[in-house]
Amino acid sequence: MGERLLTIKDLSTHFFTHAGVVKAVNGVSFTLDRGETIGIVGESGSGKTVAAMSLMRLIPDPPGKVVEGSLMLGDRDLRTISDDEMRGVRGNDIAMIFQDPMTSLNPVMKVGKQIAEAITLHQDKGKREAWQMAAKLLARVGIPDADKRVDQYPFEFSGGMRQRAMIAMAISCNPDVLIADEPTTALDVTIQAQIIDVVREMQAQFDSGVILITHDLGVIAEISDKVMVMYGGRTVEYGPVDEIFYNAHHPYTWGLLASLPRLDESEKTRLTPILGQPPNLITLPAGCPFTARCPYRREECRDKWPAHEAVGPDHGVHCWIPVEERVAIRAGLPHFKEPAA
Repeated sequence: MGERLLTIKDLSTHFFTHAGVVKAVNGVSFTLDRGETIGIVGESGSGKTVAAMSLMRLIPDPPGKVVEGSLMLGDRDLRTISDDEMRGVRGNDIAMIFQDPMTSLNPVMKVGKQIAEAITLHQDKGKREAWQMAAKLLARVGIPDADKRVDQYPFEFSGGMRQRAMIAMAISCNPDVLIADEPTTALDVTIQAQIIDVVREMQAQFDSGVILITHDLGVIAEISDKVMVMYGGRTVEYGPVDEIFYNAHHPYTWGLLASLPRLDESEKTRLTPILGQPPNLITLPAGCPFTARCPYRREECRDKWPAHEAVGPDHGVHCWIPVEERVAIRAGLPHFKEPAA
């Protein structure tokens, strides 16, 4: 086991609106070690990005607020340190690649200047040296003609190049923790693979811990060591990537895997959708938020949140269905097959 970088325990983030309290994240816990990648997966609205923004202390207050939990970066609780200390943490210790680079990059500022500003803010570098470092960073993440591109604006970059520029900015100060929020969304498959390779190379170079937020299970399978499955603001299952793909225990995880196309199936094989709609985060049930959509639900599912149940080494689930019954149900599902030898 590597050095423990992050320990998140019982994180809850709510938004207080005129319509009611939006319980975006409810009691989420996980850890991250140096050199490790944890994938956070779930539908839109499951709380993935809010959990990451809470960690960065970027939740707008009002209306949002972290109402419970501890966010430990080493021996520092990010909930209690001062705003000045937190500004030093962002970009330097924890960096984030945001989902849409066009809304994260300043459209009227040259890309090189934006990266250089991050360098001068956290490192003892002059403007000229920071500019030169920005050009080297763009080259390092695979942008051609970096010496020229550094002097261009974001609108002159393609979508994949803007995402690479965001990665260059994120790694400019060699962060211990890198959060990648949907880094491959809206990119074609070839560019997606290149972005994943860049993230892998940066992680290997700096031995960073990576939090990968995505709804793409293919990306999760390729890059993650551990997986946290979120639904309705809660963690419903958590474990090593192979356990989640081949030994999943929660009906929601089964639904996600059933909706994933497989290369070993006939092209005529239909995907199995998860019926119903995601829950209203203002009127969540007291129990499991997946209850209304779960084909195996029972009476207690709506009334009480199930306790954490360990089903393997570092593999846990929150589900009222007895483990023997879950194993029998999963064995009858057509999309669950043993991994190839």
